[in-house]
Amino acid sequence: LFDGIGPLANARIATAGSCFAQHIGRALRGRGLGYLDLEPAPSFLTTDEAERLGFGIYSCRYGNIYTVRQLLQLFQDAESTRQPQDWVWTAKGRYFDALRPGMQSEGYETADEARVLRQAHLAAVCKMFGLADVFVFTLGLTEAWQSLEDGTVYPTAPGVIAGEHDPARYGFINFRYPEVREDFETFRPLFELVQTEV
Repeated sequence: LFDGIGPLANARIATAGSCFAQHIGRALRGRGLGYLDLEPAPSFLTTDEAERLGFGIYSCRYGNIYTVRQLLQLFQDAESTRQPQDWVWTAKGRYFDALRPGMQSEGYETADEARVLRQAHLAAVCKMFGLADVFVFTLGLTEAWQSLEDGTVYPTAPGVIAGEHDPARYGFINFRYPEVREDFETFRPLFELVQTEV
């Protein structure tokens, strides 16, 4: 895989998942393989600034994706087959994309700004899934917080970066093996389907 001359030498490779996927992405990029980066950092950012804002860590700027349910929902959101009901959180008068709150630690000035940037992000994610010959996903956690309204899974608990902890709106979930497997078996054919459409 990493020698640059094997069967994946010319493959377009995307990564997502836990922090382990960050290391895999760096290794692929460092060896000059076909690592996809569909949301590159603007040229005016320094390397440190870009990394702090989540650029270049994964193939798109989604931050850590800890659970397979979160991955499945990201795919569905990018393909416009689902729409999370509660994805804009607030903190200190700023607006946050609740599905990747750490990507803009200061938040956005308006909810519309968050919405426009999320739409651009999802377009990049959609393109990534279509282009990737190989998709590397590293599993992270089984624990997560989810919306009790529509089951949307979040990468952080409400109230940690933004939003508020409200037990009437959010609940803790610990995915068991059958659920993790079912989510992955749901995701895989969807991913394979977009490959055949490219």
